[in-house]
Amino acid sequence: MTANMAQGLRTLFLQAPSFEGFDGGAGARYQARREVRSFWYPTWLAQPAALVPGSRLVDAPADGLGVDEVRALARDYALVIIHTSTPSFHGDARFAQLLREDNPAVLIGMVGAKVMVQPRESLAAAPAVDFVCREEFDYTCQEVASGRPLSEVAGLAYRTADGGVALTAPRPTLENMDELPFVAPVYQRDLTPENYFIGYLKHPYVSLYTGRGCRSKCTFCLWPQTVGGHRYRVRSAQNVIDEVAWIQKHMPQVREIMFDDDTFTDTSNLPRVEAIARGLGKLGVTWSCNAKANVPYATLKVMRDNGLRLLLVGYESGDDGILHNIKKGLRTDIARRFTRDCRELGVTVHGTFILGLPGETSDTIRKTIEFAKEINPHTIQVSLAAPYPGTALYRQALAQGWFSADADSLVDGQGVQLAALSYPHLSNQEIFHGVEQFYRQFYFRPSKIWEIVREMLASPEMMRRRLREGVEFFHFLRTRTA
Repeated sequence: MTANMAQGLRTLFLQAPSFEGFDGGAGARYQARREVRSFWYPTWLAQPAALVPGSRLVDAPADGLGVDEVRALARDYALVIIHTSTPSFHGDARFAQLLREDNPAVLIGMVGAKVMVQPRESLAAAPAVDFVCREEFDYTCQEVASGRPLSEVAGLAYRTADGGVALTAPRPTLENMDELPFVAPVYQRDLTPENYFIGYLKHPYVSLYTGRGCRSKCTFCLWPQTVGGHRYRVRSAQNVIDEVAWIQKHMPQVREIMFDDDTFTDTSNLPRVEAIARGLGKLGVTWSCNAKANVPYATLKVMRDNGLRLLLVGYESGDDGILHNIKKGLRTDIARRFTRDCRELGVTVHGTFILGLPGETSDTIRKTIEFAKEINPHTIQVSLAAPYPGTALYRQALAQGWFSADADSLVDGQGVQLAALSYPHLSNQEIFHGVEQFYRQFYFRPSKIWEIVREMLASPEMMRRRLREGVEFFHFLRTRTA
């Protein structure tokens, strides 16, 4: 290992083999098996991979790679950095042990919110892992890969020679986001864009971040409370436009760009949003982004006029009391007006909702379903409240005794999301089955069925996609009912 360190370490960045249908990648907000097979790009691994010469990024779930295949290719590397999450951690730790058996000299690290929040506990539970990264880990990974001793790398928790755990100094937050290299060249080099499916995005698509952090204080949201932080630090408009231009030139098969910032439309940055939109309009690309349901009409129009196709909007609930409880910073009347504006402008909306948040009752579940039917996003995604370690919701659930089982039990053995919370007035099983009820009442309406049929009739490609997704969706519903 000493000789390798002097030259830098041959490095593999890895999204390890996981659940069939896992909504995978280091960009996944909920690490679980989804109702329709979906894959997000592993952007949080691609970013440090772009900083390490000669490295490789492998996304095993998206590429359909099994344990034996990944073990075989990993044997050629001196350093393996695995992205992990609370649901996938134990499986990732077992896979790290297999890598250790294959190559006792390999240096193994883990990154992600799970190990950032619980560094000592993670190392104790994963004996094959040598270190975990805390804070933002781009330059931490770069320094480890360069061969620096772990004790000299800021932002680490690492295993010492005597079996203990040591923490190095915290790594300062990255301020100049433009200094990071583009992730798209790593996508092109190591990934297969055609393997990445999201039901509401054109295929193939590319997702990337134009900034990190989110000023909103939503109690359930993982990344702003851990790795990303609550300050929204952004790339310059021109830097973003330049990367999209690179994608347009070098990845011509890509049909849509998705900006995966927690809140791309943050109201403190609307001039930047409009500047990016106008730049994208000149390129003639189709794009989508995450948005809060409070974007002014004028900004929406600029975005629409310059290639915006779809907004992914976290409505969460149709009950104002729940929105207050989770510190959403939004009211349903504002969300209604925003959705009307989108419909008037012809901007498609994919709405996301969460059941089981603090204050949830059987009445609020019905209220949220009726709210969703009223505002009628084109498509929806319904999740169960997921109290990840490091979030205010997790701390609240621990303090109030809301966990229905072990605090880290967020998915079952097949990766299907569990209802982790239970209240005196509302059981976890009622919350769990509320998801199926939500989907059935929203999608099995004559008006919504006809809307989807019209979309399918207008495009043979959409016909094929919706038929495939329909089979997966009905299988998902049958599995939940069973």
